[in-house]
Parts: sequence; structure tokens; C-alpha cells
Amino acid sequence: MARKEFLFRGKTIDELKSLSINEFAELVKSTERRKIKRGFTEEEKKLLKDLEKKDNVKTHCRDMIILPIMVGKTINVHNGKEFVPVRVTAEMLGHRLGEFALTRKRVQHHSPGVGATRSSQALSVR
Repeated sequence: MARKEFLFRGKTIDELKSLSINEFAELVKSTERRKIKRGFTEEEKKLLKDLEKKDNVKTHCRDMIILPIMVGKTINVHNGKEFVPVRVTAEMLGHRLGEFALTRKRVQHHSPGVGATRSSQALSVR
């Protein structure tokens, strides 16, 4: 069975890459459209220039919207402590880079520590 081609609002990736940024803005949700229409910051413009030259780029721009020119590239997004590699796929279009670089670790609960509550006094220290 052939794999189904990905479509974003009825357009293929090749069609999306041929669109200008303003034409792509008409296809995304209103919040992202307003951010694109307002214009990018200097740091976001630098990120777009670097992506044209290199495949692997580091950035702190967590609120940058994923554009069609980013598809297939790896962007290292800062999560507050380290750079997390994010491989951009077609399904990520219109989302923000920060959504894919989590800032909080997953909570792993285990037995309570010493002095946690009155009920934990009955438990052994180990």
C-alpha cells in the first residue's frame, strides 16, 4: 500500500515551499497569521538566513512559527538549560518551535522522602 502524501490545507509540501511567507500566513490559524503579518524579530530573521545556509542551527527563538522552508531540517531549540534537537516534519507546520522542546522534566513519583508527612514516619528510611 502506497503511503498517503501529506497535505497542509490542501497543498503539498512542494506547493507550500513555493509560496511566499505572506501567502503561507493566509493558511495558518489567526494567532500565527498575526505574528507573521507583524513581522519577525531580528533574531528570527537571523534564524531564517542561517537555515538557508545550514541544516543544523541553534536558537533561543521558542516562539518562532514553523515555516515550510524549515521542513526536513534539524533545529536545536533552547529549553532553558540545554539545546534540544528538533527534527522538523511536515506535520509541525504552523506550530511554534517551543512546543517541541519541553522545559519541564516528566514527574516520576516514588516513595516519600524522610520527613515528608506524618504518615511516612511508619515507613523505613530505605
